[in-house]
Amino acid sequence: MKIKISSVPALLFAAHLVFASCNSPEEKVENAQENVNDAKEDLEEANKDYLAEIEDYRMQSIAKTDENDKAMADFKARVKNEKKDAKEDYNKKIAELQKKNTDLKKKMADYKEDGKENWETFKTEFNRDMDELGKAFNDLTVKNTK
Repeated sequence: MKIKISSVPALLFAAHLVFASCNSPEEKVENAQENVNDAKEDLEEANKDYLAEIEDYRMQSIAKTDENDKAMADFKARVKNEKKDAKEDYNKKIAELQKKNTDLKKKMADYKEDGKENWETFKTEFNRDMDELGKAFNDLTVKNTK
């Protein structure tokens, strides 16, 4: 008999938990609507952050390409004192680097927001191209005296 008496309160408690946790269909719809609204807000916030990141990166890349233009113009002015053959070689290489710099500016200006994953890929490739341009310019400006 002890077993029956102690199991009755346990069964009542379990039944109470089951009934208390049940939601009416209206409550389920309200909860689902709240979840959808929260998800929309999160998506809008993430989209704003994504667009702000792109704009910030654009400003940084414009500044870098403008710095490259200035550095190339300064170098071109210094090259005027070189011998004719060296000057022609330098001017040819500078023209190539200026074209690459202009291409990078155009690539950044033409980028259309195409999703976070595509943005990360674009940014990685763009950074690599900028680094290669910077390295090529540095290699050009270093005098090899052996």
